[in-house]
Amino acid sequence: MEFLLPRDRQEALELMAGRPGTVPVAGGTDVMVGWNMSRGLPARALDLSRLGHLSRRRYGEGRYRLGANTTYSTLTDELCDELPGLAAAAGAVGSRQIRNRGTLGGSLGSAWPAADAPPALLACRAEVELASVRGSRRVPVREFFVGPGRTAREGDELIEAVLLPRPEGPQLFTKVGRKAVATLATCSFAVALWPSTRQVLTGVGGADRPAPAAAAEAFLAGQLAAHGTWETGERLPDEVVRHFGELAAEGAVLGDDVRATAEYRRRALSVLARRSLAQAWENYRTERHGCA
Repeated sequence: MEFLLPRDRQEALELMAGRPGTVPVAGGTDVMVGWNMSRGLPARALDLSRLGHLSRRRYGEGRYRLGANTTYSTLTDELCDELPGLAAAAGAVGSRQIRNRGTLGGSLGSAWPAADAPPALLACRAEVELASVRGSRRVPVREFFVGPGRTAREGDELIEAVLLPRPEGPQLFTKVGRKAVATLATCSFAVALWPSTRQVLTGVGGADRPAPAAAAEAFLAGQLAAHGTWETGERLPDEVVRHFGELAAEGAVLGDDVRATAEYRRRALSVLARRSLAQAWENYRTERHGCA
């Protein structure tokens, strides 16, 4: 295997453009496992560790820009108050050693169905910033995952950053796994409330690819609008919460593997969605309306 070690951004982009099939590597926590599982190595790998701009973070104009090499530990240790949904997902990733090495960009690039960060990014209106010698572009996370293990990233592009708007309401992330800690998600669910646009956005993990629970979102939007619930802060009826969970599970493309059956995943995802919505809405009522 050819191992490429660029010194700066321009060299990295030129190497990506001039050597088709190059695999970018940051923390390596997903990439190395994938290589081991397939019992083979790519023709060439591009080490991103020397590219300092990929580790920079900044906030401006109501938006956070997180470099692709931002680690899970950074999210949990330094950004838990600013980005609670994403920080909760980062805190659910493996062990402390994995969180110290694993990166936000790596989680996006690998597009593993069991990854924890993507569902939170889906609920949090994130965008992915991609760069190549041809220029830069931004892709909404909801358009980034195009199939099982496949993304909208072109072969000559690097993931440079993730952009997220400032949270407006409660954000939650939950998952089910075979162990209590340091485990891959059998399924996971993220939810974020956006009062300014009257939206409850979601992200589902453990399906064929990270995706929003679109049917559940649409159903809930109609219920909240019809009853003026955003304005009144009333509790959500049990039947609405239950149907939201059912729709979230029904819309996910789930399969059988060594960790769980599709049937188990569907039942677990329904419960996660139901509980997450109920808790997020209760937090919203308390914070915005002073309800008890």
